[in-house]
Amino acid sequence: MADQNTSHIQLPGQPPDVNLARINRGQTDAATREMQRLREHCDGRLIGLRGDRYSWWVHWRELADYIMPRRYRWLVTPNQMNRGSPMNQRIIDSTGTIAARVLAAGMMSGITSPGRPWFRLKIHGDDELSEWGPVRQWLDAVKDKMMLVFAASNFYQTLAVLYKDLSVFCTGTMTMYEDRQDVIRCYNWALGEYYLANGPRMNVDTAYREFVMTIPQVAREFGLENCSSTIQGAVKTGGAQFATEIKLGHAIEPNDNIDPGAPGLRGMAFRELYWELGNGSDSALRLRGFHEFPVMAARWDIVGNDAYGNGPGMDALGDIKQLQVEQKRKAQGIDKMVNPPMVADPALKNEPASLIPGGVTYATYGPEGKPRFTPVYDTKPDLSGLVQDIEATQQRIQSAFFYDLFLMISQLDTVRTATEIDARKEEKLIQLGPVLERFENEVLDPAITRCFNIMMRAGMLPPIPAALRGKHVQPEYISILAQAQRQVMTAGIERLAAFAGNAAAVNPGVLDNIDFDAMIDEYADMLGVPAKLIVPYAKVLQLRQQRAQQQQQQQMLQETLASVQGAQTLSQTDVGGGVNALQAMLGSTKATSV
Repeated sequence: MADQNTSHIQLPGQPPDVNLARINRGQTDAATREMQRLREHCDGRLIGLRGDRYSWWVHWRELADYIMPRRYRWLVTPNQMNRGSPMNQRIIDSTGTIAARVLAAGMMSGITSPGRPWFRLKIHGDDELSEWGPVRQWLDAVKDKMMLVFAASNFYQTLAVLYKDLSVFCTGTMTMYEDRQDVIRCYNWALGEYYLANGPRMNVDTAYREFVMTIPQVAREFGLENCSSTIQGAVKTGGAQFATEIKLGHAIEPNDNIDPGAPGLRGMAFRELYWELGNGSDSALRLRGFHEFPVMAARWDIVGNDAYGNGPGMDALGDIKQLQVEQKRKAQGIDKMVNPPMVADPALKNEPASLIPGGVTYATYGPEGKPRFTPVYDTKPDLSGLVQDIEATQQRIQSAFFYDLFLMISQLDTVRTATEIDARKEEKLIQLGPVLERFENEVLDPAITRCFNIMMRAGMLPPIPAALRGKHVQPEYISILAQAQRQVMTAGIERLAAFAGNAAAVNPGVLDNIDFDAMIDEYADMLGVPAKLIVPYAKVLQLRQQRAQQQQQQQMLQETLASVQGAQTLSQTDVGGGVNALQAMLGSTKATSV
Protein backbone atom coordinates (compact mmCIF):
# COMPACT_ATOMS: atom_id res chain seq x y z
CA MET A 1 0.00 0.00 0.00
CA ALA A 2 1.55 3.30 -1.06
CA ASP A 3 2.20 5.82 1.67
CA GLN A 4 0.18 8.99 1.46
CA ASN A 5 -0.65 11.98 3.57
CA THR A 6 -3.65 11.09 5.70
CA SER A 7 -5.08 14.57 5.29
CA HIS A 8 -5.63 13.74 1.60
CA ILE A 9 -7.23 10.34 2.08
CA GLN A 10 -10.82 10.29 0.91
CA LEU A 11 -13.03 8.01 2.97
CA PRO A 12 -16.49 6.77 2.14
CA GLY A 13 -17.70 9.09 4.93
CA GLN A 14 -19.93 8.53 7.90
CA PRO A 15 -22.29 5.54 8.06
CA PRO A 16 -25.24 6.32 5.76
CA ASP A 17 -28.12 8.13 7.41
CA VAL A 18 -31.63 6.78 7.28
CA ASN A 19 -33.70 8.75 4.76
CA LEU A 20 -35.57 10.94 7.22
CA ALA A 21 -37.08 13.36 4.74
CA ARG A 22 -39.75 10.87 3.66
CA ILE A 23 -40.35 9.75 7.24
CA ASN A 24 -40.68 13.33 8.52
CA ARG A 25 -43.20 14.07 5.75
CA GLY A 26 -45.21 11.02 6.78
CA GLN A 27 -44.84 9.26 3.41
CA THR A 28 -44.09 5.86 5.01
CA ASP A 29 -46.56 4.93 7.70
CA ALA A 30 -44.58 2.06 9.22
CA ALA A 31 -41.39 4.08 9.39
CA THR A 32 -43.29 7.04 10.86
CA ARG A 33 -44.71 4.88 13.64
CA GLU A 34 -41.23 3.48 14.30
CA MET A 35 -39.80 7.00 14.46
CA GLN A 36 -42.54 8.08 16.85
CA ARG A 37 -41.75 5.12 19.10
CA LEU A 38 -38.05 5.95 19.02
CA ARG A 39 -38.67 9.64 19.76
CA GLU A 40 -40.88 8.79 22.74
CA HIS A 41 -38.22 6.43 24.00
CA CYS A 42 -35.42 9.02 23.67
CA ASP A 43 -37.48 11.86 25.22
CA GLY A 44 -38.39 9.67 28.19
CA ARG A 45 -34.84 8.37 28.61
CA LEU A 46 -33.49 11.92 28.54
CA ILE A 47 -35.81 12.97 31.36
CA GLY A 48 -34.74 9.96 33.45
CA LEU A 49 -31.03 10.57 32.85
CA ARG A 50 -31.46 14.23 33.76
CA GLY A 51 -32.86 13.25 37.14
CA ASP A 52 -30.12 10.69 37.77
CA ARG A 53 -27.43 13.25 37.01
CA TYR A 54 -28.83 16.11 39.11
CA SER A 55 -26.67 15.56 42.22
CA TRP A 56 -23.53 15.29 40.08
CA TRP A 57 -24.58 18.40 38.20
CA VAL A 58 -24.74 20.38 41.46
CA HIS A 59 -21.29 19.12 42.52
CA TRP A 60 -19.78 19.92 39.12
CA ARG A 61 -21.08 23.47 39.43
CA GLU A 62 -19.09 24.01 42.63
CA LEU A 63 -15.99 22.51 41.02
CA ALA A 64 -16.41 24.86 38.08
CA ASP A 65 -16.93 27.89 40.32
CA TYR A 66 -13.66 27.35 42.18
CA ILE A 67 -11.38 25.67 39.60
CA MET A 68 -12.38 25.82 35.91
CA PRO A 69 -15.51 27.88 35.16
CA ARG A 70 -15.23 27.85 31.36
CA ARG A 71 -15.54 24.07 30.99
CA TYR A 72 -19.05 23.89 32.41
CA ARG A 73 -22.52 24.82 31.20
CA TRP A 74 -24.97 25.59 33.99
CA LEU A 75 -28.01 25.60 31.71
CA VAL A 76 -28.30 24.81 28.04
CA THR A 77 -30.29 27.83 26.90
CA PRO A 78 -30.42 29.43 23.46
CA ASN A 79 -28.66 32.60 24.61
CA GLN A 80 -25.21 33.66 23.50
CA MET A 81 -25.24 37.04 25.21
CA ASN A 82 -23.75 36.04 28.57
CA ARG A 83 -21.21 33.36 27.64
CA GLY A 84 -18.28 35.77 27.66
CA SER A 85 -19.12 37.25 31.06
CA PRO A 86 -16.56 36.90 33.90
CA MET A 87 -17.05 33.54 35.58
CA ASN A 88 -14.16 33.37 38.05
CA GLN A 89 -15.36 35.75 40.75
CA ARG A 90 -14.99 33.04 43.42
CA ILE A 91 -11.34 32.34 42.59
CA ILE A 92 -8.99 34.49 44.67
CA ASP A 93 -6.10 32.02 44.92
CA SER A 94 -5.57 30.05 41.68
CA THR A 95 -3.54 27.22 43.25
CA GLY A 96 -6.26 24.67 42.42
CA THR A 97 -6.57 25.85 38.82
CA ILE A 98 -2.80 25.75 38.26
CA ALA A 99 -2.45 22.34 39.94
CA ALA A 100 -5.24 20.90 37.77
CA ARG A 101 -3.56 22.34 34.68
CA VAL A 102 -0.25 20.71 35.62
CA LEU A 103 -1.95 17.35 36.23
CA ALA A 104 -3.70 17.46 32.85
CA ALA A 105 -0.50 18.44 31.03
CA GLY A 106 1.50 15.78 32.88
CA MET A 107 -0.99 13.05 31.98
CA MET A 108 -1.04 14.20 28.37
CA SER A 109 2.75 14.00 28.04
CA GLY A 110 3.04 10.88 30.18
CA ILE A 111 0.24 8.79 28.62
CA THR A 112 -0.35 9.98 25.05
CA SER A 113 2.54 12.24 24.10
CA PRO A 114 2.23 13.36 20.45
CA GLY A 115 6.03 13.49 20.24
CA ARG A 116 6.82 9.84 20.95
CA PRO A 117 5.26 6.38 20.42
CA TRP A 118 2.85 5.55 23.22
CA PHE A 119 1.42 2.23 22.01
CA ARG A 120 2.25 -0.74 19.85
CA LEU A 121 0.18 -3.63 18.55
CA LYS A 122 0.45 -7.31 19.36
CA ILE A 123 -1.53 -10.51 18.90
CA HIS A 124 -3.77 -11.33 21.82
CA GLY A 125 -2.41 -14.26 23.82
CA ASP A 126 0.42 -15.10 21.42
CA ASP A 127 3.63 -13.19 22.10
CA GLU A 128 5.70 -15.56 19.97
CA LEU A 129 3.54 -14.91 16.90
CA SER A 130 3.65 -11.17 17.64
CA GLU A 131 7.44 -11.20 17.28
CA TRP A 132 7.54 -13.35 14.15
CA GLY A 133 9.11 -11.35 11.30
CA PRO A 134 6.24 -10.85 8.81
CA VAL A 135 3.68 -10.39 11.60
CA ARG A 136 5.87 -7.90 13.46
CA GLN A 137 6.40 -5.91 10.26
CA TRP A 138 2.65 -5.80 9.59
CA LEU A 139 1.84 -4.75 13.17
CA ASP A 140 4.47 -1.99 13.08
CA ALA A 141 3.23 -0.75 9.70
CA VAL A 142 -0.36 -0.57 10.98
CA LYS A 143 0.74 1.22 14.14
CA ASP A 144 2.71 3.78 12.13
CA LYS A 145 -0.29 4.53 9.90
CA MET A 146 -2.54 4.92 12.93
CA MET A 147 -0.06 7.32 14.53
CA LEU A 148 -0.15 9.38 11.32
CA VAL A 149 -3.94 9.50 11.44
CA PHE A 150 -3.93 10.57 15.08
CA ALA A 151 -1.38 13.31 14.36
CA ALA A 152 -3.17 14.62 11.25
CA SER A 153 -6.56 14.83 12.97
CA ASN A 154 -7.61 16.73 16.09
CA PHE A 155 -7.20 13.62 18.26
CA TYR A 156 -4.52 15.07 20.52
CA GLN A 157 -6.23 18.45 20.94
CA THR A 158 -9.38 16.68 22.04
CA LEU A 159 -7.46 14.46 24.45
CA ALA A 160 -5.88 17.54 26.06
CA VAL A 161 -9.35 18.88 26.93
CA LEU A 162 -10.43 15.44 28.12
CA TYR A 163 -7.52 15.34 30.59
CA LYS A 164 -8.60 18.71 32.02
CA ASP A 165 -12.17 17.50 32.52
CA LEU A 166 -10.92 14.29 34.10
CA SER A 167 -8.62 16.17 36.49
CA VAL A 168 -11.24 18.66 37.73
CA PHE A 169 -14.65 17.03 37.25
CA CYS A 170 -13.32 13.44 37.40
CA THR A 171 -15.38 12.62 34.30
CA GLY A 172 -14.74 13.48 30.67
CA THR A 173 -15.89 12.42 27.22
CA MET A 174 -14.51 12.29 23.69
CA THR A 175 -16.54 11.30 20.63
CA MET A 176 -14.78 9.90 17.53
CA TYR A 177 -16.49 10.10 14.14
CA GLU A 178 -15.31 9.15 10.68
CA ASP A 179 -14.20 12.12 8.61
CA ARG A 180 -13.70 12.61 4.87
CA GLN A 181 -10.72 14.91 5.26
CA ASP A 182 -8.80 13.65 8.31
CA VAL A 183 -10.04 10.04 8.53
CA ILE A 184 -11.29 10.66 12.08
CA ARG A 185 -12.71 13.72 13.81
CA CYS A 186 -13.04 14.00 17.60
CA TYR A 187 -15.27 16.21 19.74
CA ASN A 188 -15.46 17.13 23.44
CA TRP A 189 -18.81 17.56 25.11
CA ALA A 190 -18.94 20.22 27.82
CA LEU A 191 -19.88 19.33 31.39
CA GLY A 192 -23.57 20.00 31.95
CA GLU A 193 -24.50 19.07 28.36
CA TYR A 194 -24.31 15.31 28.47
CA TYR A 195 -25.70 12.35 30.40
CA LEU A 196 -24.14 8.89 30.75
CA ALA A 197 -25.46 5.46 31.68
CA ASN A 198 -23.71 2.16 32.31
CA GLY A 199 -24.38 -1.13 30.60
CA PRO A 200 -24.57 -4.51 32.36
CA ARG A 201 -20.74 -4.74 32.43
CA MET A 202 -20.52 -1.38 34.29
CA ASN A 203 -19.00 0.34 31.27
CA VAL A 204 -20.63 3.38 29.69
CA ASP A 205 -22.67 2.32 26.65
CA THR A 206 -25.29 5.10 26.57
CA ALA A 207 -24.72 8.84 26.09
CA TYR A 208 -27.37 11.55 25.75
CA ARG A 209 -26.86 15.26 25.26
CA GLU A 210 -28.73 18.57 25.24
CA PHE A 211 -26.95 21.29 23.29
CA VAL A 212 -27.55 24.24 21.00
CA MET A 213 -26.66 25.10 17.38
CA THR A 214 -27.50 28.12 15.29
CA ILE A 215 -30.08 27.76 12.53
CA PRO A 216 -27.44 27.86 9.73
CA GLN A 217 -25.40 25.19 11.52
CA VAL A 218 -28.43 22.92 11.87
CA ALA A 219 -29.42 23.37 8.22
CA ARG A 220 -25.91 22.65 6.92
CA GLU A 221 -25.21 19.73 9.26
CA PHE A 222 -28.47 17.82 8.93
CA GLY A 223 -29.89 19.01 5.63
CA LEU A 224 -32.64 21.59 5.26
CA GLU A 225 -35.13 18.93 4.11
CA ASN A 226 -34.82 17.16 7.50
CA CYS A 227 -35.38 20.32 9.57
CA SER A 228 -38.63 21.60 11.00
CA SER A 229 -40.76 24.21 9.29
CA THR A 230 -39.48 26.79 11.80
CA ILE A 231 -35.89 26.32 10.67
CA GLN A 232 -36.82 26.12 7.00
CA GLY A 233 -38.75 29.37 7.26
CA ALA A 234 -35.89 31.11 9.08
CA VAL A 235 -33.42 30.02 6.41
CA LYS A 236 -35.66 31.35 3.64
CA THR A 237 -36.46 34.69 5.30
CA GLY A 238 -33.05 35.35 6.91
CA GLY A 239 -32.82 38.39 9.17
CA ALA A 240 -32.08 38.44 12.90
CA GLN A 241 -33.92 35.16 13.43
CA PHE A 242 -31.31 33.49 11.23
CA ALA A 243 -28.73 33.66 14.08
CA THR A 244 -31.09 32.13 16.66
CA GLU A 245 -29.88 29.03 18.47
CA ILE A 246 -31.97 25.88 18.47
CA LYS A 247 -31.95 23.43 21.36
CA LEU A 248 -31.23 19.89 20.15
CA GLY A 249 -31.30 16.41 21.62
CA HIS A 250 -28.66 13.81 20.86
CA ALA A 251 -28.70 10.12 21.80
CA ILE A 252 -26.16 7.32 21.24
CA GLU A 253 -27.15 3.97 22.70
CA PRO A 254 -27.25 0.22 21.98
CA ASN A 255 -29.44 -0.68 19.04
CA ASP A 256 -32.26 -2.77 20.47
CA ASN A 257 -33.46 -3.63 16.96
CA ILE A 258 -30.16 -5.08 15.79
CA ASP A 259 -30.24 -7.86 13.20
CA PRO A 260 -26.66 -9.21 12.96
CA GLY A 261 -25.45 -9.25 9.39
CA ALA A 262 -28.22 -7.02 8.07
CA PRO A 263 -27.20 -4.00 5.97
CA GLY A 264 -27.44 -0.46 7.27
CA LEU A 265 -28.64 0.59 10.69
CA ARG A 266 -30.31 -2.73 11.57
CA GLY A 267 -26.97 -4.53 11.37
CA MET A 268 -25.07 -2.08 13.59
CA ALA A 269 -24.56 -2.45 17.33
CA PHE A 270 -25.28 1.21 18.22
CA ARG A 271 -27.62 3.88 16.91
CA GLU A 272 -27.48 7.66 16.97
CA LEU A 273 -30.43 10.05 16.87
CA TYR A 274 -30.52 13.86 16.61
CA TRP A 275 -33.79 15.72 17.07
CA GLU A 276 -35.17 19.17 17.85
CA LEU A 277 -36.24 19.33 21.47
CA GLY A 278 -39.83 20.41 21.95
CA ASN A 279 -40.73 19.99 18.27
CA GLY A 280 -43.23 17.21 17.61
CA SER A 281 -42.88 13.58 18.54
CA ASP A 282 -42.41 11.79 15.23
CA SER A 283 -39.60 13.66 13.43
CA ALA A 284 -35.81 13.65 13.67
CA LEU A 285 -32.78 15.34 12.17
CA ARG A 286 -30.54 12.29 11.77
CA LEU A 287 -30.68 8.58 12.45
CA ARG A 288 -27.73 6.30 11.77
CA GLY A 289 -25.72 3.45 13.28
CA PHE A 290 -22.20 2.58 14.39
CA HIS A 291 -20.34 -0.70 14.59
CA GLU A 292 -18.48 0.54 17.71
CA PHE A 293 -19.59 2.85 20.51
CA PRO A 294 -18.14 6.20 19.34
CA VAL A 295 -18.08 7.83 22.80
CA MET A 296 -15.04 7.35 25.07
CA ALA A 297 -16.10 8.17 28.64
CA ALA A 298 -13.27 8.54 31.16
CA ARG A 299 -13.85 8.29 34.90
CA TRP A 300 -11.05 8.83 37.43
CA ASP A 301 -12.63 6.38 39.87
CA ILE A 302 -16.13 5.03 40.39
CA VAL A 303 -18.17 3.60 43.25
CA GLY A 304 -20.62 0.80 42.60
CA ASN A 305 -22.57 1.31 39.38
CA ASP A 306 -22.04 5.08 39.19
CA ALA A 307 -21.86 6.36 35.63
CA TYR A 308 -19.84 9.41 36.72
CA GLY A 309 -16.47 9.46 38.44
CA ASN A 310 -14.89 10.94 41.54
CA GLY A 311 -11.29 11.98 42.03
CA PRO A 312 -8.77 14.81 42.60
CA GLY A 313 -11.05 17.80 41.97
CA MET A 314 -13.64 16.55 44.43
CA ASP A 315 -10.97 15.60 46.98
CA ALA A 316 -9.41 19.07 46.86
CA LEU A 317 -12.62 21.11 46.77
CA GLY A 318 -12.82 21.62 50.55
CA ASP A 319 -9.23 22.84 50.74
CA ILE A 320 -9.75 25.08 47.70
CA LYS A 321 -12.79 26.74 49.30
CA GLN A 322 -10.87 27.14 52.57
CA LEU A 323 -7.97 28.71 50.69
CA GLN A 324 -10.22 31.36 49.15
CA VAL A 325 -11.55 32.35 52.59
CA GLU A 326 -8.07 32.49 54.15
CA GLN A 327 -6.66 34.56 51.31
CA LYS A 328 -9.59 36.94 51.69
CA ARG A 329 -8.99 37.24 55.44
CA LYS A 330 -5.27 37.82 54.88
CA ALA A 331 -6.01 40.55 52.37
CA GLN A 332 -8.44 42.17 54.81
CA GLY A 333 -5.81 42.13 57.56
CA ILE A 334 -3.19 43.72 55.31
CA ASP A 335 -5.73 46.27 54.08
CA LYS A 336 -6.56 47.31 57.65
CA MET A 337 -2.88 47.84 58.39
CA VAL A 338 -2.31 49.87 55.23
CA ASN A 339 -5.64 51.68 55.17
CA PRO A 340 -7.11 51.55 58.72
CA PRO A 341 -10.59 52.80 59.65
CA MET A 342 -10.46 56.32 61.13
CA VAL A 343 -12.26 58.29 63.87
CA ALA A 344 -12.60 62.10 63.70
CA ASP A 345 -13.99 64.98 65.71
CA PRO A 346 -17.56 65.86 64.66
CA ALA A 347 -16.31 69.36 63.97
CA LEU A 348 -14.36 67.95 61.03
CA LYS A 349 -17.46 66.52 59.36
CA ASN A 350 -17.57 69.09 56.61
CA GLU A 351 -13.84 69.79 56.61
CA PRO A 352 -11.38 68.28 54.13
CA ALA A 353 -9.65 65.10 55.26
CA SER A 354 -6.96 63.16 53.45
CA LEU A 355 -5.41 59.71 53.86
CA ILE A 356 -3.18 59.88 50.81
CA PRO A 357 0.61 60.18 51.22
CA GLY A 358 1.52 63.85 51.83
CA GLY A 359 -2.10 64.82 52.48
CA VAL A 360 -2.93 67.24 55.34
CA THR A 361 -5.91 67.03 57.67
CA TYR A 362 -6.43 69.80 60.23
CA ALA A 363 -7.77 68.55 63.56
CA THR A 364 -8.04 69.91 67.12
CA TYR A 365 -6.37 68.16 70.04
CA GLY A 366 -8.33 66.41 72.71
CA PRO A 367 -7.76 66.40 76.47
CA GLU A 368 -5.35 63.49 76.16
CA GLY A 369 -3.12 65.53 73.88
CA LYS A 370 -3.82 63.49 70.73
CA PRO A 371 -5.34 64.81 67.51
CA ARG A 372 -8.98 63.91 67.09
CA PHE A 373 -8.39 62.21 63.71
CA THR A 374 -6.86 58.81 64.48
CA PRO A 375 -7.36 55.13 63.65
CA VAL A 376 -10.25 53.52 65.46
CA TYR A 377 -7.87 50.91 66.90
CA ASP A 378 -4.26 49.89 66.48
CA THR A 379 -4.35 47.31 63.69
CA LYS A 380 -1.25 45.15 63.82
CA PRO A 381 -2.52 41.61 63.32
CA ASP A 382 -0.08 38.71 63.44
CA LEU A 383 -0.57 37.10 60.03
CA SER A 384 2.23 34.52 60.38
CA GLY A 385 -0.10 31.76 61.54
CA LEU A 386 -2.54 32.50 58.71
CA VAL A 387 0.27 32.51 56.16
CA GLN A 388 1.53 29.14 57.42
CA ASP A 389 -1.94 27.64 57.23
CA ILE A 390 -2.35 29.00 53.68
CA GLU A 391 0.91 27.32 52.65
CA ALA A 392 -0.19 24.03 54.24
CA THR A 393 -3.54 24.26 52.43
CA GLN A 394 -1.83 24.96 49.11
CA GLN A 395 0.38 21.91 49.61
CA ARG A 396 -2.65 19.70 50.30
CA ILE A 397 -4.31 20.94 47.10
CA GLN A 398 -1.17 20.30 45.07
CA SER A 399 -0.84 16.85 46.59
CA ALA A 400 -4.44 16.02 45.64
CA PHE A 401 -3.64 16.92 42.02
CA PHE A 402 -0.28 15.02 42.02
CA TYR A 403 1.46 18.35 41.46
CA ASP A 404 4.72 17.18 43.06
CA LEU A 405 4.77 14.12 40.79
CA PHE A 406 4.86 16.01 37.50
CA LEU A 407 7.05 18.88 38.71
CA MET A 408 9.30 16.75 40.89
CA ILE A 409 12.60 17.37 39.09
CA SER A 410 12.21 21.15 39.08
CA GLN A 411 11.36 21.10 42.79
CA LEU A 412 14.41 19.14 43.98
CA ASP A 413 16.38 21.23 46.46
CA THR A 414 19.77 19.87 45.45
CA VAL A 415 21.31 18.34 42.38
CA ARG A 416 20.55 14.60 42.27
CA THR A 417 21.83 11.75 40.18
CA ALA A 418 19.76 10.44 37.28
CA THR A 419 19.34 7.14 39.14
CA GLU A 420 17.90 8.87 42.20
CA ILE A 421 15.53 10.96 40.07
CA ASP A 422 14.31 7.83 38.28
CA ALA A 423 13.81 6.03 41.59
CA ARG A 424 11.75 8.88 43.05
CA LYS A 425 9.73 9.22 39.89
CA GLU A 426 8.89 5.52 39.75
CA GLU A 427 7.92 5.53 43.41
CA LYS A 428 5.41 8.34 42.87
CA LEU A 429 4.07 7.01 39.57
CA ILE A 430 2.83 3.89 41.36
CA GLN A 431 0.10 6.11 42.83
CA LEU A 432 -1.36 6.61 39.34
CA GLY A 433 -1.44 2.89 38.57
CA PRO A 434 -5.20 2.32 39.05
CA VAL A 435 -6.04 5.54 37.19
CA LEU A 436 -3.81 4.57 34.28
CA GLU A 437 -5.40 1.12 34.05
CA ARG A 438 -8.92 2.60 33.99
CA PHE A 439 -7.97 5.25 31.43
CA GLU A 440 -6.49 2.63 29.13
CA ASN A 441 -9.62 0.48 29.39
CA GLU A 442 -12.18 3.28 29.04
CA VAL A 443 -10.51 5.64 26.55
CA LEU A 444 -7.38 4.37 24.82
CA ASP A 445 -8.54 0.81 24.08
CA PRO A 446 -11.84 1.89 22.46
CA ALA A 447 -10.17 4.84 20.65
CA ILE A 448 -7.48 2.62 19.11
CA THR A 449 -10.02 -0.09 18.27
CA ARG A 450 -12.40 2.36 16.61
CA CYS A 451 -9.63 4.06 14.61
CA PHE A 452 -8.28 0.65 13.54
CA ASN A 453 -11.72 -0.51 12.37
CA ILE A 454 -12.43 2.76 10.55
CA MET A 455 -9.16 2.44 8.65
CA MET A 456 -9.77 -1.27 8.00
CA ARG A 457 -13.24 -0.62 6.55
CA ALA A 458 -11.80 2.16 4.39
CA GLY A 459 -9.08 -0.13 2.98
CA MET A 460 -6.26 1.95 4.41
CA LEU A 461 -4.32 -0.88 6.08
CA PRO A 462 -1.84 -3.29 4.45
CA PRO A 463 -3.06 -6.79 3.52
CA ILE A 464 -3.38 -9.01 6.57
CA PRO A 465 -0.84 -11.88 6.72
CA ALA A 466 -2.38 -15.32 6.40
CA ALA A 467 -0.98 -16.27 9.82
CA LEU A 468 -3.29 -13.69 11.44
CA ARG A 469 -6.57 -15.06 10.15
CA GLY A 470 -8.88 -15.52 13.11
CA LYS A 471 -6.47 -13.74 15.50
CA HIS A 472 -7.25 -10.66 17.58
CA VAL A 473 -5.01 -7.59 17.59
CA GLN A 474 -4.73 -5.62 20.81
CA PRO A 475 -2.75 -2.53 21.88
CA GLU A 476 0.16 -2.62 24.29
CA TYR A 477 1.05 0.71 25.91
CA ILE A 478 4.62 1.97 26.00
CA SER A 479 4.07 5.52 27.21
CA ILE A 480 6.24 7.07 29.91
CA LEU A 481 3.72 6.29 32.65
CA ALA A 482 3.06 2.76 31.37
CA GLN A 483 6.78 2.04 31.28
CA ALA A 484 7.25 3.48 34.74
CA GLN A 485 4.69 1.01 36.08
CA ARG A 486 6.61 -1.86 34.49
CA GLN A 487 10.01 -0.61 35.58
CA VAL A 488 9.06 -1.13 39.20
CA MET A 489 9.16 -4.88 38.46
CA THR A 490 12.65 -4.71 36.96
CA ALA A 491 14.16 -4.33 40.43
CA GLY A 492 13.39 -7.99 41.18
CA ILE A 493 15.13 -9.14 38.00
CA GLU A 494 18.16 -6.99 38.78
CA ARG A 495 18.41 -8.39 42.33
CA LEU A 496 18.10 -11.96 41.04
CA ALA A 497 20.86 -11.39 38.45
CA ALA A 498 23.14 -9.81 41.07
CA PHE A 499 22.55 -12.64 43.54
CA ALA A 500 23.16 -15.29 40.86
CA GLY A 501 26.42 -13.58 39.89
CA ASN A 502 27.66 -13.60 43.49
CA ALA A 503 26.62 -17.23 43.99
CA ALA A 504 28.31 -18.27 40.73
CA ALA A 505 31.65 -17.13 42.12
CA VAL A 506 31.35 -19.92 44.70
CA ASN A 507 29.47 -22.49 42.62
CA PRO A 508 29.23 -21.81 38.85
CA GLY A 509 26.61 -24.51 38.52
CA VAL A 510 23.90 -22.25 40.01
CA LEU A 511 23.71 -20.39 36.69
CA ASP A 512 22.03 -23.46 35.21
CA ASN A 513 18.91 -22.50 37.18
CA ILE A 514 18.38 -19.26 35.22
CA ASP A 515 17.21 -18.82 31.63
CA PHE A 516 19.18 -15.71 30.75
CA ASP A 517 17.61 -15.48 27.29
CA ALA A 518 14.14 -15.26 28.81
CA MET A 519 15.43 -12.80 31.40
CA ILE A 520 16.73 -10.43 28.70
CA ASP A 521 13.45 -10.60 26.76
CA GLU A 522 11.36 -9.97 29.87
CA TYR A 523 13.59 -7.14 31.05
CA ALA A 524 13.51 -5.45 27.64
CA ASP A 525 9.72 -5.76 27.54
CA MET A 526 9.37 -4.13 30.97
CA LEU A 527 11.59 -1.24 29.87
CA GLY A 528 9.61 -0.79 26.65
CA VAL A 529 12.63 -1.41 24.44
CA PRO A 530 11.60 -1.56 20.73
CA ALA A 531 11.23 -5.17 19.59
CA LYS A 532 13.55 -4.64 16.61
CA LEU A 533 16.46 -4.04 19.01
CA ILE A 534 16.16 -7.55 20.49
CA VAL A 535 17.41 -10.38 18.27
CA PRO A 536 14.78 -13.15 17.78
CA TYR A 537 15.54 -16.39 19.62
CA ALA A 538 15.82 -18.42 16.39
CA LYS A 539 18.46 -16.05 15.10
CA VAL A 540 20.25 -16.18 18.46
CA LEU A 541 20.50 -19.97 18.16
CA GLN A 542 21.82 -19.60 14.62
CA LEU A 543 24.46 -17.11 15.74
CA ARG A 544 25.51 -19.38 18.59
CA GLN A 545 25.83 -22.35 16.22
CA GLN A 546 27.97 -20.31 13.84
CA ARG A 547 30.10 -19.12 16.74
CA ALA A 548 30.58 -22.74 17.94
CA GLN A 549 31.64 -23.84 14.46
CA GLN A 550 34.09 -20.97 14.21
CA GLN A 551 35.54 -21.85 17.62
CA GLN A 552 35.87 -25.51 16.58
CA GLN A 553 37.60 -24.58 13.34
CA GLN A 554 39.91 -22.23 15.21
CA GLN A 555 40.78 -24.95 17.70
CA MET A 556 41.56 -27.42 14.90
CA LEU A 557 43.72 -24.80 13.20
CA GLN A 558 45.59 -24.16 16.44
CA GLU A 559 46.17 -27.89 16.90
CA THR A 560 47.46 -28.17 13.30
CA LEU A 561 49.77 -25.20 13.81
CA ALA A 562 51.06 -26.74 17.04
CA SER A 563 51.82 -30.01 15.21
CA VAL A 564 53.65 -28.17 12.43
CA GLN A 565 55.68 -26.16 14.90
CA GLY A 566 56.53 -29.34 16.84
CA ALA A 567 57.71 -31.11 13.67
CA GLN A 568 59.82 -28.14 12.73
CA THR A 569 61.44 -28.11 16.15
CA LEU A 570 62.20 -31.85 15.95
CA SER A 571 63.66 -31.50 12.45
CA GLN A 572 66.07 -28.90 13.75
CA THR A 573 67.20 -30.98 16.70
CA ASP A 574 70.46 -33.00 16.01
CA VAL A 575 70.60 -36.30 17.85
CA GLY A 576 74.01 -37.38 16.42
CA GLY A 577 75.13 -39.40 13.45
CA GLY A 578 73.73 -36.82 11.06
CA VAL A 579 70.19 -37.68 12.13
CA ASN A 580 67.67 -35.15 13.59
CA ALA A 581 65.04 -35.94 16.15
CA LEU A 582 62.22 -36.08 13.59
CA GLN A 583 64.12 -38.59 11.43
CA ALA A 584 64.95 -40.64 14.49
CA MET A 585 61.28 -40.60 15.53
CA LEU A 586 60.11 -41.55 12.05
CA GLY A 587 62.76 -44.25 11.80
CA SER A 588 61.71 -45.65 15.14
CA THR A 589 58.13 -45.61 14.02
CA LYS A 590 58.99 -47.46 10.81
CA ALA A 591 61.00 -49.99 12.75
CA THR A 592 58.14 -50.49 15.15
CA SER A 593 55.66 -50.90 12.33
CA VAL A 594 57.94 -53.50 10.65
